[in-house]
Amino acid sequence: MAGPVPPVRTALVAGGLLAALAAVAAAGLQLGAGSLDDPTHGAIFLELRALRFGAAVLAGSGLAAGGVLVQGLFRNPLASPSILGTTAGASLGGQLVLLLGGGLAVSVRPEMLLSVGSVTGALVALLVLLALLRKGADRVTLLLTGFVLSTLLVAAGSFVVSVAQEQHELGRAVVAFTLGGLGGVGWAQVILAAPLVGIGLVAAWLWSGPLDLLLSGETEAAALGVDVVRARRWVVVWVAILTAAGVALGGNVAFVGLVVPHALRRIVGAEHRRLIPLAALGGGVFLAGCDVIARLVPTRAEMPLGVVTGLIGAPLFLWLLRKTVTT
Repeated sequence: MAGPVPPVRTALVAGGLLAALAAVAAAGLQLGAGSLDDPTHGAIFLELRALRFGAAVLAGSGLAAGGVLVQGLFRNPLASPSILGTTAGASLGGQLVLLLGGGLAVSVRPEMLLSVGSVTGALVALLVLLALLRKGADRVTLLLTGFVLSTLLVAAGSFVVSVAQEQHELGRAVVAFTLGGLGGVGWAQVILAAPLVGIGLVAAWLWSGPLDLLLSGETEAAALGVDVVRARRWVVVWVAILTAAGVALGGNVAFVGLVVPHALRRIVGAEHRRLIPLAALGGGVFLAGCDVIARLVPTRAEMPLGVVTGLIGAPLFLWLLRKTVTT
């Protein structure tokens, strides 16, 4: 977007997102299986729906903020966090603990296995990515390395899914996690993910200045005092942490980190100090709204969250892409 963005526009967008978040919260608390008027189980239904809403907001915020960082790092509004391989690493980690859960439960509480596995998988993928990069590697090398690593980890995840099919219930659990969903989230997972999202968002916001300068090019940013190599590495670290938290809560959900930052950038501009908090808020609204839809679609089983984000996010992204090309 050319020229400075009026503060009034930013305030209106923030107000609109907050209003949308309140509307989605009201819908999420009221709609779903079971009645809140049930004298025996009404309070339990309310707690579960509130917990699910909070998890959706946390996961959406982390994924959307990670998308802002990746798009700023590569100076490409069409980039997504999955390009670095950490999303695939988080998914593979969750799949592995489901496959090997019986042997791991001795050291980790059973309800925490999936989240711990996802976070561990993302961090391992991050360490592999950083180890493969030479000191001073440019962003093209980073992009290609992340792409190949992501492809490798996705293939490994597909192998885990195929092995899990030998046991019916295990196969269903692995596939359900791979497709995404918030049905089994509990307080332990939220308590694990909340600090990761909070720290990641604060750190991302603190790197807003260098990211703004990187938009003009790495040579220009270096001339203005930005340590480009250090900035690139730290941004990758925060993307990994944010996406790890998102996958740990919601499994594999696509398009949140791609569509939300891209849409908001067209409205409020590319200044990261403004864009990061708005994208975090927008990602929470988007994923919480998709979760409400997933619960309401009349199917035998609850529709996977990743399917809903894909069915909504893909057409929306194509529309945004068409608008970008024609303007």
